[in-house]
Amino acid sequence: MVVHSKPAIEQLSNANSCAALLGGIPLIDLSKPDPKAQLVRACEDFGFFKVVNHGVPTALIRDLESEAVRFFSLPLSVKAQAGPPDPFGYGDKKIGPNGDVGWLEYLLLTTNSHSDYHKFSSIFGHAADKFRCLVNEYIAAVKKMACEILEMLADGLRIQEREAFSKLLMDEQSDSVFRVNHYPPCPDFPESNGRNLIGFGEHTDPQIISVLRSNNTSGLQISLKDGRWIPVPADQSSFFINVGDSLQVMTNGRFKSVKHRVVANGSKSRLSMIYFGGPPLSETIAPLASLMQGEEDSLYKEFTWFEYKKSAYKSKLADNRLGLFEKIAAS
Repeated sequence: MVVHSKPAIEQLSNANSCAALLGGIPLIDLSKPDPKAQLVRACEDFGFFKVVNHGVPTALIRDLESEAVRFFSLPLSVKAQAGPPDPFGYGDKKIGPNGDVGWLEYLLLTTNSHSDYHKFSSIFGHAADKFRCLVNEYIAAVKKMACEILEMLADGLRIQEREAFSKLLMDEQSDSVFRVNHYPPCPDFPESNGRNLIGFGEHTDPQIISVLRSNNTSGLQISLKDGRWIPVPADQSSFFINVGDSLQVMTNGRFKSVKHRVVANGSKSRLSMIYFGGPPLSETIAPLASLMQGEEDSLYKEFTWFEYKKSAYKSKLADNRLGLFEKIAAS
């Protein structure tokens, strides 16, 4: 398991005061008449923000979380029947194929509403259909929110085609995924004595946008532009939005894909549910022409989502995945 040394703890303490100076994590009320400017500023400055009055039914969130908790409470031998992830299914400790590990277990699920979830039939029995329906309903709700946010961002950037970003999620071939992470309590590695156990290592999300919701247990941290880490206060009634690598490229670096990680909790379990909104595999990812100013050059080489996803899958979590696709300025 990966642990942080004492200097990292001190760094986090210093970051707390930095966050206070910055006014903390951007909070955006989606029910307000015109949050476009706030959304754009949050994507430029942090690549991360919290939304309230999001329209996702509380009962739906509660019901799906309850089913997830029930699943993760099962014996490992039973849960393992839904794994390994190939690419979808149950995983434990191992994150990806390249040696990354974390103090977590997870479910990685397709967003295809026609999936029959056959891996879960031996575990849930007839309740597998209920689980599938809850997942589909939840995904539809958070996808709708994500598309509305992307359209407001397009408006805020004065892009003529309001659906420039959202259409990629709405496409029937959209390569989006849904992930449920469970971080068990970790009493053997308390957040003291100079050590912090990593639940999920530092990384950026390769997709366009991520919509995250967790229970009332802390652990999520984001990296500021100067490299310092700040903790994100737990809030089970709100959603957190991440800018992904693909959106950073499409805005030619104007929006920042935020590096984030999760630190394990010594006494409480943490459950998070994340919708990763991705484009179709054949989609070409490049800066939008309407965002290029004058003679401004693209910072990135063109690539398809399939090419980038394949490259990201071969990398380790902490790697700079976009580095291979950046254009090197001529000296």
